[in-house]
Amino acid sequence: MTSLTFVNVVMRYVFNSGLTWALEITEFLFAWLILFGMSYGVKVGSHIGVDALVRLFPDRVQRVIGLFVVATGILYSSWLIIGGWELVSFNHMLEMEAEDSPIMLWFVYLIMPVGAALLAFRLAQVGWRIITGKQVGFNLADEAREAIDQLNHAGNAADGDKTATPSKPNA
Repeated sequence: MTSLTFVNVVMRYVFNSGLTWALEITEFLFAWLILFGMSYGVKVGSHIGVDALVRLFPDRVQRVIGLFVVATGILYSSWLIIGGWELVSFNHMLEMEAEDSPIMLWFVYLIMPVGAALLAFRLAQVGWRIITGKQVGFNLADEAREAIDQLNHAGNAADGDKTATPSKPNA
């Protein structure tokens, strides 16, 4: 996606021409990236959320809240699967192509039910880990904690360098 955009920008501004289909393909690829990325974000715990209040509760309450979040996410995924499948079926029936590229729109829209199914699968995995006690709640990215840990690590490395190489007095 990035390479295609780069090539198109160079062609447009350097050679005064361009690929008419590049923007459309980039939009399709971006949609696929987002819809695949939803499930991957759940898998690796990189979704950003505000859980400062949730963390104040005991583990049992955090588990209940986590299961509620998972159930809500699965419900949302179900709506996307159903609506996405209807969109795919409708465009397959009409045999519509994209405007600038010879790609069938039903194929482009196929990512909606597939991406939502992957999201539901990852959410179900999180729910199972919460139920079995392997996880307390819904894991979210904690950018503040990661930044503090990086600063501590950098500070410890700098302190280690000072003690490892004592300064020599000028003779």
